[in-house]
Amino acid sequence: MNISTNEGNPNTLKLVIAAKLTQQSVNIKTVQAKVSFLGRLPSIELSSGLVLFSTNAAMQLIAPSSEELTFINNKWLEWEISQLQPAIAFYGSTGIYKTTQKSCLWSLLEKLNNELKDSKYLIKDDLSLADVCIWVTLWSTILVTEIGNELCKEYLSIKDWLSNIEILPVIQDAIKEYKFERGLKAIFSIQAVSWFPINNIIPNFQRSKLTDLSPTKEKEAETVSQEEIQNISSNWSSNSYPDAKSFPYPVLPKKGEKNILITSALPYVNNVPHLGNIIGCVLSADIFARYCRQRNYNTLFISGTDEYGTATEAKALEEKTTPQAICDKFFDIHNDIYRWFSIGFDHFGRTTTPEQTEIVQSFFLRIKSQGYVLSETVDQLLCEFCDRFLADRFVEGTCPRCKYEDARGDQCDGCGHLVNATDLISPRCKVCSNRPIKKKSEQFFLDLPKLNEWSSVVEKEWSNVARVVAKPWLRDGLKPRCITRDLKWGIPVPVKGFENKVFYVWFDAPFGYISITKRYTKEYEQWWKPKDVEVNLYQFMAKDNVPFHAIMFPACLLAVDEGYILMKHLMATEYLNYEDTKFSKSRGIGVFGTDARDTGIPADVWRFYLAYVRPETQDSNFNWVDLATKNNSELLNNFGNFVNRALVFAERYFESKVPPIELQEDDLVLLALAQRELSFYIHALEQAKLRDGIKHVLAISKHGNQYMQFQEPWVKIKGTDNDKKRAGTIIGICCNLACLLSALLAPFMPSTARELRSQLGLHINSYGYIPDVIMNILPTGHKIGKPSPLFKKIEDKDVEILRKKYAGKQEATNNGEHGDIKSLDNAVTELGKKVEELKAKHDKCAWQSNQIQIFSDLKKKLCNLVSEKSSEPTNKKPQVVLTPEQNGDVLSDIEILKEAIAKQGDIVRKLKANEEKSVWKPEVEKLLKFKKQLADLTGTPLVPTDKKSKKKK
Repeated sequence: MNISTNEGNPNTLKLVIAAKLTQQSVNIKTVQAKVSFLGRLPSIELSSGLVLFSTNAAMQLIAPSSEELTFINNKWLEWEISQLQPAIAFYGSTGIYKTTQKSCLWSLLEKLNNELKDSKYLIKDDLSLADVCIWVTLWSTILVTEIGNELCKEYLSIKDWLSNIEILPVIQDAIKEYKFERGLKAIFSIQAVSWFPINNIIPNFQRSKLTDLSPTKEKEAETVSQEEIQNISSNWSSNSYPDAKSFPYPVLPKKGEKNILITSALPYVNNVPHLGNIIGCVLSADIFARYCRQRNYNTLFISGTDEYGTATEAKALEEKTTPQAICDKFFDIHNDIYRWFSIGFDHFGRTTTPEQTEIVQSFFLRIKSQGYVLSETVDQLLCEFCDRFLADRFVEGTCPRCKYEDARGDQCDGCGHLVNATDLISPRCKVCSNRPIKKKSEQFFLDLPKLNEWSSVVEKEWSNVARVVAKPWLRDGLKPRCITRDLKWGIPVPVKGFENKVFYVWFDAPFGYISITKRYTKEYEQWWKPKDVEVNLYQFMAKDNVPFHAIMFPACLLAVDEGYILMKHLMATEYLNYEDTKFSKSRGIGVFGTDARDTGIPADVWRFYLAYVRPETQDSNFNWVDLATKNNSELLNNFGNFVNRALVFAERYFESKVPPIELQEDDLVLLALAQRELSFYIHALEQAKLRDGIKHVLAISKHGNQYMQFQEPWVKIKGTDNDKKRAGTIIGICCNLACLLSALLAPFMPSTARELRSQLGLHINSYGYIPDVIMNILPTGHKIGKPSPLFKKIEDKDVEILRKKYAGKQEATNNGEHGDIKSLDNAVTELGKKVEELKAKHDKCAWQSNQIQIFSDLKKKLCNLVSEKSSEPTNKKPQVVLTPEQNGDVLSDIEILKEAIAKQGDIVRKLKANEEKSVWKPEVEKLLKFKKQLADLTGTPLVPTDKKSKKKK
């Protein structure tokens, strides 16, 4: 195996270790750096002639891990290249890691240290590629610099981990085989031949320094094979550029062609979608659908709003209207938001339609007749306070498996397992936080164990997230799943004796894909029950929707046995967070669909950035500074700069016409590298890896910028006739690349792509075909339009204004607003009065959902502050009176504590008489907390319980 590297590059050691782990030999060739417009090192050359420049990808190729470990490995490898290495590069160029910038690198080290506290390695008990990759980076760079001593003092787990790995024989052998100087020189060696994304971990005011890390004169030319050169030369002139198809209405599958049916998880209708909702389903699906259309696939993209269920009822109560009115209102809101984001549905529908009722009821009756439905009397949770049975998603509590405290009644996000609401420990109503009671009711169940044929299927075409979420459900064995509920708002169950029940929303909603397709065309069965044609179904969603699409919906389609297609491509994502916290409409935290429009930032920029940070393998983070940086560096300075320079040059020196092109070796090398990125782009998009796709687009424009800078056409145009011809070739190639880029960018930024096509002198009613190979798209003499900048800079001052605007309501912060006990106490008292006023005026669901969370948060902050002050040496005890709550808030008033202890004692006695230990134990702990607080306030010892007293006797 041949490895090419520059001198002293630590990343080469990673490849050597990976080879030794699999007992492969390597041949290391040190390449002398020279001026070039290309290059990243180290690289490995495959037997096919293909060269890999991604160290992490090369490691996985050399030493592949099991499918189970690949997902976790990928997370850490991505963390190392996208966060750790840029932070170290920043340290190497500035020397800054202390003071206000300490968190830049330190927060990453803290995360790693926490992960290693209870384990020898990052993944299980064996050395993994993730361990190797991160170990080499730390050992070779910062460990022997100023920061190394502090690292070992502060992070003992990392120190032990580094030492343990270093003494391994395979590591020692690799170090002997590839020797280099550690420290700053190693950092600079990486920088000289690498490109780092400017991540939001790097302080904004220092980012400009990072752009100059790699000396231009030390970049190394990438090796392009002779076969690639020949292919480019042949394709450039011999292929004609295909036209993009115009799809008539309705789009239907055709025999012998590629037919793609795309759905996105139906967004719930009771609220405004935030950025995480948008990229998790509809935007991801739209980008993929646009790509498919530009590849001339017969493509149908449908979605709509999910409108039944308890959430709609609760929202209607809050707004004092009907559920149908809520659905109508928010359907229009969703529709407007998606239209602004340029989401190009073939049809955007809803589930409150006659077609939905007809299809759901007919499916149920068919499934029941096939013997896959059974009835059982079950315990359901009834919230007496809200006077309603609770759907599973409106029950929260402690998971009986992993003890995660915020598990839902249908699924635990802590361990990913299926959960029954009645099995939760200390369940609580999500609306009012009160504890529901159990009540028996007869319900219908889908007999999932009878559908074992689906339980063995986890498709390779699924995203990693989808496979990881689905496998535990299938591994642990399927159980019957309830499909009806004692609710009011939903599709009625068409069976005698069940007239007052409706179908549970998880059973109802997936059939919306079929009913919405039926609203689009009466020939909907050609898509869902195809005959003599192949249809590939792609479904896009966030990970919380995976179980219903991986298990329940396919099971229903199998149960009816009528030839329905099964989902083949499940494209699930992790979650997008907002500035390291969660989106919250009630607290004003985060950007929601309507907010994005109000910022003045174009929809295409939002689309681009959300695709760039799409959480494909792990949770990702929206960050205002990062958004501005990506816009200014990647769109404005990279992509926009390249296409504008090319078109302006053609306008100024070639009468706005594409000049003749005579290819030379440098041109063919550029086109070969662009061809690689095009091939990678298509490969990524075919698998719906959208984040990778946009980065390959930017890589082409980066190659173009470097090519133009290296070739200097502005110098050649002033030279001899041959020089002027050479300048024409350079600009002709750049105009053609700009044309290709307009097509590749269109799925992500359709409005920008259309504007670029206008500037290129092309028709804007088409986004252009996405070809397999690079060819001469714009012939000599083609007249281009008027060039103008495609993007605008986002200023730092605007970023700060937007960041503050959407940071939420600031309570109990260090600015003194509620910074001490007295002001916090006053805030709690005032908000308590407001809650009481709302209780008297409005429905209880309204005041609970509007105020209770803020009230609870303030009380917790107050209690924590009281506890801290109580532990300080002082003669005064703060007198703060709070009302006892089920969440176990600390109480400070003696009389109220005594009353609370008496009430809690009654609760414990009743639970002990009728419930199992897992139910009453948390209540006992609350009782003990109250007793301890009383003992602290009165200065008397804690009185032991009767049980302990008897033992002492």
